[in-house]
Amino acid sequence: EEGQQQIVMGDLQNIKLIGSDTNGQFTLIEQYNEPGFGIPPHVHENEDEVFQVLSGQLEITVGGKTSTLTAGDIAFCPRGIPHGFKVTGEEKARVMLSVFPSGIEKMFGELAHLPPGPPDLEKVGEICGRYQITFLK
Repeated sequence: EEGQQQIVMGDLQNIKLIGSDTNGQFTLIEQYNEPGFGIPPHVHENEDEVFQVLSGQLEITVGGKTSTLTAGDIAFCPRGIPHGFKVTGEEKARVMLSVFPSGIEKMFGELAHLPPGPPDLEKVGEICGRYQITFLK
C-alpha cells in the first residue's frame, strides 16, 4: 500500500516510483480497477509502457492486435504505436505499469486534479497533448 494514491479519470493508481526515485529512467504505477474500466486507443510519442497483470484480466490492443492478459502476463506498448486497454472478466484487475522514461506521473497528477464526474474531454486532450499523448478517434 506504499505510494501516492490518486484517481485519474476513474483509474485508481498507486504511484510507486517517479523520476526523482529512478534518475529519470522510469515511473512505476500500480493500477487496481473494476471490470469495464478502460483507456481508449492513444499514442505516446515519448514513452514506452509495460503492463504486467498481477491479478484479474486485462484486454489490451497494441498496434491493432488484441490480447487477453491474466496474472503473470506482460504486454509491451512501444512509443508511437496506438494502444488501449480494458479490464475484463469478473474481478478487479491489479496491474503494474512501468513507463520508460519517467515524467508521465506529472501528467497523471494534473489529470487527478480535474473535478470529479464525467471528464471534460477538451481539457483532458489539452493536458495530454502537452505530454505528446494523443487519443485516437
